[in-house]
Amino acid sequence: MGMGWKNLSNKPIGVIGSGSFGSAVANILAQNRDVVLYARKPEVVQEMLLTRTSSDIPLNDRVTPTNDLELVASNCDIIFPIVPSSNFRDLMRQLSPFLHPYHILIHGTKGLDISLPKGMTLQDETLLTRENVKTMSEVIREESVVVRVGCMAGPNLARELGAGQPAATVIASQFNEVVHEGQRLLRNDLFQVYGSSDLIGVELCGVLKNIIAIASGALSGLGLGENARALLISRGMVETIYLGKALGGNTQAFLGLAGVGDMVATCSSTLSRNYTVGYRLAKGENIDQILETMEEVAEGVNTIKIAKRLADYYKVRAPITETLYKVLHQKLTVEEALTYLMRYPFNVDIDFL
Repeated sequence: MGMGWKNLSNKPIGVIGSGSFGSAVANILAQNRDVVLYARKPEVVQEMLLTRTSSDIPLNDRVTPTNDLELVASNCDIIFPIVPSSNFRDLMRQLSPFLHPYHILIHGTKGLDISLPKGMTLQDETLLTRENVKTMSEVIREESVVVRVGCMAGPNLARELGAGQPAATVIASQFNEVVHEGQRLLRNDLFQVYGSSDLIGVELCGVLKNIIAIASGALSGLGLGENARALLISRGMVETIYLGKALGGNTQAFLGLAGVGDMVATCSSTLSRNYTVGYRLAKGENIDQILETMEEVAEGVNTIKIAKRLADYYKVRAPITETLYKVLHQKLTVEEALTYLMRYPFNVDIDFL
């Protein structure tokens, strides 16, 4: 497949994962560079080639679809893996044989990876520690020789990005070079890119805000208004900061674009998958029905399960997370959950500042 990319400056950029966010990122990158977009299923690649669309987003002419991981790794020095967290480690294992220390990986996955000791399963009483729970950058490091790792996070609702609406994102990495490359590749007139050196903090922001987004959708599903949402977001912010600090992030990240910025966007948007899950729960559907009919993964559902166990282990008060956990797994109704949260004594406010 001679694509004729010779020197570094015009080498294409790889995007792995052709869901709505991966496709939107591919299009943003394609304004500056050629892009190779990987989808796992050959029939999806065929569809992209025929229709020149991916996840209902028209693809830029500079995007080449493929289902060959080796081709991505050999042609691209910079790769953006954007697949659900539950598939992320498997993907890295498949990609790893083709990766070299010169590769840069910037992921866009807002979820966590659980690794349990052999023979252990995730039962209700299993406590999780930071040892068992990995962010995606940690998975990349564990599974490959790649050193220069970063993440892309922020209020990036895929459908708005796909429609070319103005937005911004954060590229986080402990390597300045990764941040600068990310900025150079992604920035355009409608898309601003900020940098952060707190990789773990920014990853945790993206992960934990999805919990609050589910709660926010549930509020709307119950017919509550913006006052209640403002209360939820401010309480949710406090809760995620406590959890994030226990897991090794710092407060600054949570008060930036990837934290409060992303939280506000996801909690206010009917386009957000996590919001939709909460909304449908409040309307009386159960979680299995909801997940079966959703086209793409809502990371928050898995995150609630994990965050609840982490909060128990680290003895962090996380009332919103715990209450949602009961809604998902212990038959608490959304109405009961909300009544409980409204009465919860939130006397400690922002003593982390």
